[in-house]
Amino acid sequence: MRVEQLMAKEVATCSPDETLHQAVRLMWERDCGFVPVVESAERRVVGVVTDRDACMAAYTRGHPLAEIRVRDVMSTRVRACKPSDDLAAAEEVMREAKVHRLPVVDETGQLIGVISLADLAREAARGAGSKRRAVSPAEVGETLASIRQPREIAAANV
Repeated sequence: MRVEQLMAKEVATCSPDETLHQAVRLMWERDCGFVPVVESAERRVVGVVTDRDACMAAYTRGHPLAEIRVRDVMSTRVRACKPSDDLAAAEEVMREAKVHRLPVVDETGQLIGVISLADLAREAARGAGSKRRAVSPAEVGETLASIRQPREIAAANV
């Protein structure tokens, strides 16, 4: 199965100049924890911002979300996939990048959708018991375990 068959096509986005308050409002309204950051009408992906990014920015900066710009906290090393990629390839990118969601972009970097680990898990559940399932529960579990593996924290100088 290809990514385009499973991805969400209606995706809320924000611009780098918007505030975190605006981005978090989108997350709340859309019941998601991730918003791709795009430039202009071309919807070229320049970053992503997560609910965790917003939380950590508010905590570490001591400012309300309305005073923090998305550009100041967004991740700019964006890993993405193509609509023609198979689901196994998308899972591999998620594992390597340790992310739950991937923007789906065309050849020009224009956003056309998002695929998430939750999408893969739902597909695995739908295909349970089928010999021709697109993704297995074990694969989803392995991907989640890889993503959630604790990062290495540098030893503090004492």
